[in-house]
Amino acid sequence: MAVATISSWESRTNPKLPPAERLHAYALFFSRTSAADGTPRLPRERDLTEAQRDRFQALRQELIELRDAVRGVVDSPAGGSIWAFETGPITIICPEVPANSRSPLAEEGNPNYTETYRYADLDALIELWGQIRAANPGLQVTRWLAAEVVPDQLTGHLIVLGGIGWNQVADRVQRKLKDLPIQQVEVTDLKNGEIFRLSEPGGREFRPQWMEHESVILEAVGAEQIAAEQTEDAWRDGKHRALAEDVAFLARLRNPYSPHGTLTICSGVYSRGVLGAVLALTDATVSERNAAYIASRFPTGSFAMLMKVPVVNGKAGAPDLEVPENRLYEWSPNDDATKRAAGSASSY
Repeated sequence: MAVATISSWESRTNPKLPPAERLHAYALFFSRTSAADGTPRLPRERDLTEAQRDRFQALRQELIELRDAVRGVVDSPAGGSIWAFETGPITIICPEVPANSRSPLAEEGNPNYTETYRYADLDALIELWGQIRAANPGLQVTRWLAAEVVPDQLTGHLIVLGGIGWNQVADRVQRKLKDLPIQQVEVTDLKNGEIFRLSEPGGREFRPQWMEHESVILEAVGAEQIAAEQTEDAWRDGKHRALAEDVAFLARLRNPYSPHGTLTICSGVYSRGVLGAVLALTDATVSERNAAYIASRFPTGSFAMLMKVPVVNGKAGAPDLEVPENRLYEWSPNDDATKRAAGSASSY
């Protein structure tokens, strides 16, 4: 190992922490300090005895806990970006468009079959994919539909895109995060989206906002066509309405399936909210300010927040966290004071 690397770990002014795989190797080395001939060497994990394996696992856990105690609960973003990681793999779990709403090009028998037509929240995925690949050029980055996921794909750094309606993994993760006070739930008055509700007494709810269009009436379109196009929520009392504001959910926590990995959640009531959660830390106009706000507000790097996403002419905007009313709710497992709405912001 290079002397400069060790020096960077021991620096008093700008210390760097050893990556997780290096701690794994250290624990493996000290679980059996020498080979049969007495020469120190790194053993293979499968060659350990039962006693050596127990020592290896205990050492690895101790080293990880010491590392986490220095820098906080979850991996600090490398290079100052929440999308940059020290190690891989990085896996994006994506929602899937219901079969009855897919393009014909999503059918494998179609000569022009295009796999990504099966993906929901595709705008958010494209925006996120480019950022993550650019920030992690040397790491493995993969994407999977929730229905394709197997246990091995939940390890490392996990990014869950979309809400519980079309992403089964989002639902599983939510059930795992028992301390998280923000829950996404189905309600009877919304057919195509799920609102956010707090588990605190009173169960405050966060919902999208709408603007009515008087010029279009239900009879002119037809209820059957509206249902087929997944637009039921855009109608109330026979009149058409347009989405004016969505709610975005952005969280960075420890991955409950991987002790040294992170979990990032980008969700919304509707797809504009999912895109807004991503844009908050990718859009060039606000991402730097938002990243600075998050670093200052949540110094350990572990947080969850609900944000207001403006929708203008059908397009989602990036929430600016320097505007207090855009921060609907903030929470950190390391700071009881953040278990309340930020500032004087009120719920919808």
